[in-house]
Amino acid sequence: MSDRHKGSGIDDFLREEGVLEEFQARAIKEVIAWQLGRAMKERKLSKRRLADLMHTSRTQIDRVLDPADGNVTIETLQRAAAILGRRVQVELI
Repeated sequence: MSDRHKGSGIDDFLREEGVLEEFQARAIKEVIAWQLGRAMKERKLSKRRLADLMHTSRTQIDRVLDPADGNVTIETLQRAAAILGRRVQVELI
């Protein structure tokens, strides 16, 4: 019996399963959260201090840094990035 996924890529498999967009969104969030966390370490900025600079709560910063949390807006990510001297760039390809 032939394996229907043999020779196909992971994107093909996820597309067939109907979950490609969900996995892509999660991966993007993970990368942004990791980059923000790294920028915080580089600047020696605590979650509490970032929260103060953003005029928000530490709980909200925890959400920003948690890729599993789907309730973080692009505006919030942009504000955090700007404070850290970075910017968020979204591109359609």
